[in-house]
Amino acid sequence: MPEQGNDDPGTPRAQGPVDQVPMTAEEIDAASVGTAPRLDGQVALAEYDPRWPQAFAHEAVRIDGALTGVRHEIEHVGSTSVPGLAAKPVIDMLLTVPDPGDETAYVPALERLGYTLAVREPDWYEHRVLRTQDLAPGAASANLHVLPPDCPETTRMLRFRDWLRAHDDDRDLYARTKRALAEQTWEYMQNYADAKTEVVEAIIARAERAESA
Repeated sequence: MPEQGNDDPGTPRAQGPVDQVPMTAEEIDAASVGTAPRLDGQVALAEYDPRWPQAFAHEAVRIDGALTGVRHEIEHVGSTSVPGLAAKPVIDMLLTVPDPGDETAYVPALERLGYTLAVREPDWYEHRVLRTQDLAPGAASANLHVLPPDCPETTRMLRFRDWLRAHDDDRDLYARTKRALAEQTWEYMQNYADAKTEVVEAIIARAERAESA
């Protein structure tokens, strides 16, 4: 599962499931609005912090207020949305709007809240990512992923989150994978995200099989 924003942006991709091929530096730059920040080091994970859901709730209220004229939904996703899971102290959020490509409908309102457009992927479900810093105690920053409500990636993000919340064995498997990979050195955060793909895909496949059983 790509972690655009939280783990640096990926490349514009053809519509469809997550690309199993790791993204190149050129592809990462192509999706970035401005220069893609480099990591050039290890990934710092923190133990689960119960303040993370509170930080999300605070931002959700602010975003709801700013987007009163836009049909939207907002969800807490990513590792900080799973109780007990170690994560970077960065709140990942999923905002669904009818047309993420229509940036004028929502980006200016979010910029007034302190968000900055960081990723633009028009060829991959019109995916956008906005970022903000100094979020709240316990959270260093936030990444706001913007996708259409009927997008396959929207479904995948929520399915992955809900499965990890309900299945401690896969949550612990994912945690072990994250910790082992975090100790390695990565050029970009997205490289770390790509390295988790095999485990993430296996977990999502189990969730899909359970849903269809």
